[in-house]
Amino acid sequence: QVQLKESGGGLVQAGDSLRLSCEHSSPTLTTYALGWFRQAQGKDREFVAAISWSSGNIDYANSVRGRFTISRDNAKNTVDLEMRSLKVEDTAVYYCAANSKTVYSDRARYDYWGQGTQVTVSS
Repeated sequence: QVQLKESGGGLVQAGDSLRLSCEHSSPTLTTYALGWFRQAQGKDREFVAAISWSSGNIDYANSVRGRFTISRDNAKNTVDLEMRSLKVEDTAVYYCAANSKTVYSDRARYDYWGQGTQVTVSS
């Protein structure tokens, strides 16, 4: 059974940094693309960032490009999201996800999802 578990969320102030981590349970996912999505209250789940299995292909949503950095460590079965210069509008539940193909921004293409971690940015 494939499991993804996010950690690192919390309450921070605007302008602060935060690092999220997602650990997956299956070595098979080292060959999967991994992504981060977020869902603010009352809104649809949206793409944040994704990284290919080799880290050779990375994509970001325009809203986070230049502030967030996605990285993975296949030896540790983890994918991280470094978030800098956080804004109030970054407040959301953040989810990591995996798909067997490539870097997608479409959440429908992801096969496995974690339970999410809350990030709250106060002004």
